[in-house]
Amino acid sequence: MNIKDLVNLPAWKLKRIVALKTKIERLQTQVENLVTAALPGPVGKVVTAKRKMSAAARRKISLAAKARWARFHAGKGK
Repeated sequence: MNIKDLVNLPAWKLKRIVALKTKIERLQTQVENLVTAALPGPVGKVVTAKRKMSAAARRKISLAAKARWARFHAGKGK
């Protein structure tokens, strides 16, 4: 539809065209908002807090490991 056709239209049709164009633009904006909301955000590196072990716990684990190795080597007859 060109300008000459629009000039010859009655006012009620022009108002209807403007209303429909406005509604289309609003719906397009809503669709864009839905699409962007559905997309995941930027994928980044997940930072997790390092688990800290107390000195007593490390010592306990160390002693248990040494005891296992002692039993293993004792069973070999070394």
